[in-house]
Amino acid sequence: MVKAQTSKEEQQSKLNIKRHRRQIQYFAEDLGNGITLDMVAIPGGTFVMGSPETEEGHTDSESPQHQVTVKSFFMGKYPVTQAQWQAVAALPQVNRELEPDPSHFKGEDRPVEQISWDDAVEFCERLSQHTKRPYCLPSEAEWEYACRAKTTTPFHFGETITTEFANYNGTDNQHGAWKGSYGNGPSGIYRRETTPVGSFGVGNDFGLYDMHGNVWEWCADHWHDNYEDAPTDGTAWQDEPDSNNENDNKYRVWRGGSWYTLPKNCRSGSRGVFNPGLRDFVGNIGFRVVCAQEWTQ
Repeated sequence: MVKAQTSKEEQQSKLNIKRHRRQIQYFAEDLGNGITLDMVAIPGGTFVMGSPETEEGHTDSESPQHQVTVKSFFMGKYPVTQAQWQAVAALPQVNRELEPDPSHFKGEDRPVEQISWDDAVEFCERLSQHTKRPYCLPSEAEWEYACRAKTTTPFHFGETITTEFANYNGTDNQHGAWKGSYGNGPSGIYRRETTPVGSFGVGNDFGLYDMHGNVWEWCADHWHDNYEDAPTDGTAWQDEPDSNNENDNKYRVWRGGSWYTLPKNCRSGSRGVFNPGLRDFVGNIGFRVVCAQEWTQ
């Protein structure tokens, strides 16, 4: 059953971010023992994927900008939490074992981390088998479309970012090697750990939280150095398997930045890459799920 929920954005005028309310359509997946997974309805649409060369932090991997049309789907309101992970890890195995408590920073409401891409896929497969609904990792296009929520700025809430509204490394290096500010925004703090999901109360116009910072989020796609010949229909860009199954270990994409990264890595268009079979050891890689069921408003 799809429900309606009111989303609030509470942001400061110095960032030129507006407060607003809108009706969010969602359903709550029951994982048992009082644990639920809120899945937000994302309307289909067309957007420009990638970032302009003039955007601070832009890399060649974010070019060329190209138009993509995405079908409607449902996406997790937050990154998967440790409580949700433990509930699904207790379900029958599909292809591989899952460690029930892999995270470095412990807390039921914190995002699960220190999981590989392969682990995240197994989570989706177990959840699909349990619910009889098609859960999977988002495609890169779905992730960026959902993050932007009809915006074209570096962040869904505007031209800059602050550690008051997201969890990332906001400190300046004393030797000038990096800066913790972005654009005309201020430097901030460095928490050095994850925060419970939704801590900042700042959702985008689709009703999604923590899309910038906290933990990197795995996507379904194989890594490609740029967007030349990228799909324009919102599907994951997967390379064809070869006879030696070499693509099984080809690097996969992550998005969104983390508590460990600088603000430029948290941009809507920023891309990252990692080995799908490895787990990070600093606790900064997580994921959120999508449910590939279309819906109508």
